[in-house]
Amino acid sequence: MQHPTEINSSGTSLNRTLPIYPLRPGELAAFVEHTDAGTAAFIRAHGFNANVHDLLLLPGPDGLAGAMLGIGDDRSASAFGGVLNKLPSNSFWHLMPGDYDTAEAILNIKLGAYRYDRFKARSENPARISWSGPDHRPSIIAAAVCLARDLINTPANLLGPAELADAGRDIAAHFGARVEQVTGDALVAGYPALAAVGSGSSRPPHMLRFTWGDDPSLPLISLCGKGVCFDSGGYDIKPSVAMLRMKKDMGGAAITLGLAQAIMALDLAVRLDVRIGCVENSISGHAMRPLDVLKTRAGSMVEVGNTDAEGRLVLADLLTDAASCKPNWLIDFATLTGAARVALGPDLPALFSNNDSFAEAMLAAGRATHDPMWRLPLWAGYDNWLDSSIADFNTVAAKPMAGAIIAGLFLNRFVPADVPWVHIDTYAWNDQTRPGHPEGGEAQALRATLAAIEGFCHIPEN
Repeated sequence: MQHPTEINSSGTSLNRTLPIYPLRPGELAAFVEHTDAGTAAFIRAHGFNANVHDLLLLPGPDGLAGAMLGIGDDRSASAFGGVLNKLPSNSFWHLMPGDYDTAEAILNIKLGAYRYDRFKARSENPARISWSGPDHRPSIIAAAVCLARDLINTPANLLGPAELADAGRDIAAHFGARVEQVTGDALVAGYPALAAVGSGSSRPPHMLRFTWGDDPSLPLISLCGKGVCFDSGGYDIKPSVAMLRMKKDMGGAAITLGLAQAIMALDLAVRLDVRIGCVENSISGHAMRPLDVLKTRAGSMVEVGNTDAEGRLVLADLLTDAASCKPNWLIDFATLTGAARVALGPDLPALFSNNDSFAEAMLAAGRATHDPMWRLPLWAGYDNWLDSSIADFNTVAAKPMAGAIIAGLFLNRFVPADVPWVHIDTYAWNDQTRPGHPEGGEAQALRATLAAIEGFCHIPEN
């Protein structure tokens, strides 16, 4: 895998690199006026307008003299995310000062540099960009995003429940967090719904928990992630085309781990309580069946309306456990429903919450970091759609509508009203490469959630 840490940093001499001039449309005339006549004519001849993502290589005596990068009037710094893909291989560059946020530019360059090429032979070395000044924070955030991307992109034969739990354990150990890993009979006893989801696989399910921070005066942030390493749909088997991306069904756990790593690396003034449920939803003589009735950690009995609605069972036990610790904020991430994608598309995670100020803090952070989400309602009028004739309630609704809301309402039953909670239903994937967002696994909502947690002390309570 090509990771952002492979890009040259400020240790590279700028005298040995070519300049990149990031320009907005309103700055172009002044730039052309102050350059030499030949370069000015070259720029005019190529019709360069400094529109966002435009790149123009400038000729020089040795071939190249530099490059102009159009950053438009967009303040998101997204233009920097695609620049490495447009520069010649084996070339070295540095950013010239300009009207842009340097840290955001560095972050977007790093995110755009990511490639999951673990199984490919490299044919060439990509361009590299160096910069002057500190890059501590962008590097930490980029590393967290790329950790999540790596986990999501890893094929399911190489990343099963045990391997996912081990990845979380390694992160926790690196930062001195206290770790608890539960499997076998203890998992069946303590997290019965989670265990039932993984019962059909030859690879046993695991629950990984780690805690970080000891100061009881600091806020407690609890994170939960759905880690279904591959989802066949169980006995309600998915069609083959729907299974082609199901290695990403542990995207919620991957985002959770990436976020936790960033929080600990930045040494934020919080206590952290993290849980991921690591399972594989397979078919066998031991697998749960439609119409089975399962016990949850909360003690409620649920009827399995569809074995492909397994993620909510994993989260039900995790949320029950997490909520019992009375966190200040409880956040879960899950690739939970196709219905959320139908409603909002692949780029916009759905956010549900039982607390308006918490929800708005998250949405505002998403807008500020250009990592957006969209709130959908926990519409109480649909709650009785989960009624069951033989159990406390069903895992799915009898009506084929509002699937993302129904999943949120199911989870809401496992979170007390006095625990501020946000549920993020994410796609965790890029269907195609865009600047800063290579095709494959994506840590949607990670940066937004990190920013919201950093601003926690400024959020008013209801």
